[in-house]
Amino acid sequence: QVQLVESGGGLVQAGGSLRLSCARSGRTFSSYTMAWFRQAPGKEREFVAGISWSGFSRIYADSVKGRFTISRDNAKNTAYLQMNSLKPEDTAVYYCASGQKSTIVVVTTGYDYWGQGTQVTVSS
Repeated sequence: QVQLVESGGGLVQAGGSLRLSCARSGRTFSSYTMAWFRQAPGKEREFVAGISWSGFSRIYADSVKGRFTISRDNAKNTAYLQMNSLKPEDTAVYYCASGQKSTIVVVTTGYDYWGQGTQVTVSS
């Protein structure tokens, strides 16, 4: 069994920054992708960013390109999402996800494990 625990969410003013962390524990596979999704009230859960096991491959949603950076530390089994220049439309619950596929996928069905989510609120 794998557990994912997010942290780092909170309330920030527009233009500010937050750094989310996702700690992975439990059964360890040889490699796995990590991703961040978000879900705003009344909306579908959407892909934000994903990173391959090596870290060489990263994919971002168009809405966050140039503002968000995903990274990972495999020695610590932790993934990060650095969010800069935050906008009110970034307000959502952010979820960490882990998948056993070798490539990054941008749909929720591509991931096997999910965290409980952390709230990010950006005020205008």
